[in-house]
Amino acid sequence: MELVTGATGYIGRRLIDRLHRENRPVRALARDPSRVEERPGVEVVVGDLLTGDGLEAALDGCSSAYYLVHSMEPGSNGFESRDRQAASNFVLAAQVAGLERAVYLGGILPADGPHSTHLRSRLEVEEILLEGLPRSTALRASIVIGAQSSSFRILVRLVERLRVMPFPAWQAHSTRPIAERDAVEYLALTPQRTEAEGRSLDIGGPDTLSYGRMIERIADLLGVGRLSLRLPINQTPAASAVVSAVVEQPVELVRPLMESLEHDLLPRDEQAASVFGVRTLSFDRAVERALAAWERDEELAAR
Repeated sequence: MELVTGATGYIGRRLIDRLHRENRPVRALARDPSRVEERPGVEVVVGDLLTGDGLEAALDGCSSAYYLVHSMEPGSNGFESRDRQAASNFVLAAQVAGLERAVYLGGILPADGPHSTHLRSRLEVEEILLEGLPRSTALRASIVIGAQSSSFRILVRLVERLRVMPFPAWQAHSTRPIAERDAVEYLALTPQRTEAEGRSLDIGGPDTLSYGRMIERIADLLGVGRLSLRLPINQTPAASAVVSAVVEQPVELVRPLMESLEHDLLPRDEQAASVFGVRTLSFDRAVERALAAWERDEELAAR
């Protein structure tokens, strides 16, 4: 049995779909079980990582568990403290239940370490999991290209709604975005790879692109023309407020993501490719798949 925390989240739902297709027994943890799709072979259990309620029972009998929880909602204590509390509760419950291995999806860091609260929190959760459950694996990814990916949706909405694209200084920084399909495949394969135990591995797609180039490619694949206005400064606090209004997403979500753009976010090495052997999709192909999935559920105004 494999436990998936964050079962109602974007990646959690996709991972459950992937594990279900392989007929792997899955236990889905959610505060609201009604939000988890019912299907044969998927057991839905109630639990809360922030309070610890239900965690020991949910982990009982599991051979591995996926930790796919990351809080970015506003609150009096900030999302970092909630992330810390949730990860600590999970580790304690896992130790009691006898579970030795978790699989975590975090974020790629700049070469000189985290510079944003968003990435610092991701790293702290990784450290809590690897210290408390030493056989665990932490996968680090940059932008995930998928129809329900928050980062990708922000980029698409900006292209949709702005005819002139202002590019702050962060537009020159680069990353290796990864297709949703490939990120989920890495997660699904991890419990089967003993050589991934006790390690932190960076995963990415085959293409290295600047953030400005990513936006230009998305505009091309949407079939729309956009003028570029390149700015010499970042002004992230002010810019994130503008972006929040344009894309109609909470500034508490937008600002941490934009802070992460102020540095190159590139994999440290290619070790994940040798461990997993996943053939990853190109950026353009990943975007085409994501846009097609998006349009199956809702209209794209730019089309």
